[in-house]
Amino acid sequence: MTVAVETGLWPLDTTASSVALQHKTMWGMVTVKGTFGAVTGQGEVRPDGSAVGTVTLGAASLDTGHARRDTHLRSAHFFDADHHPEITLAVRSAELRDGDKVHVVGQLTVRGVSRPLSFTARLIGSDADSLTLDAEFSIDRGQFGMTWNQLGMIRGLATVSATLRFVRAA
Repeated sequence: MTVAVETGLWPLDTTASSVALQHKTMWGMVTVKGTFGAVTGQGEVRPDGSAVGTVTLGAASLDTGHARRDTHLRSAHFFDADHHPEITLAVRSAELRDGDKVHVVGQLTVRGVSRPLSFTARLIGSDADSLTLDAEFSIDRGQFGMTWNQLGMIRGLATVSATLRFVRAA
């Protein structure tokens, strides 16, 4: 598959994009899943075909379907949304390689703590006016200061899944 993407700005289509989170709890017996309701961003395709950009999540917009848990996740034990309202992935480089694979290198900032992040996304659709990427990667919440773990119930890494649709700016 050869993909020719126009240079310029590509805003995120917020209605066709989603970012979800899942993490094991209750000593690995239950997987908590949630979706961020506030997802914004923009990419810029450079003349050499590489891209840079930003994806921003509203920390308080995480919805797991359980109001009390969501309130706890917004608290200082986890996302501390009152003091750190945004989670940001600043993409320093995104390059199409091996057909539909996109190598992404960036910096993830959660709770005011920034860490390098690299992963492989997959280009699942593209035309003259839009492109859609699917990505999944794991993060260690402890690296971002989220160490609350009553009775050792929360184990392992959190998995982030994203489908991001970008549209060509007019």
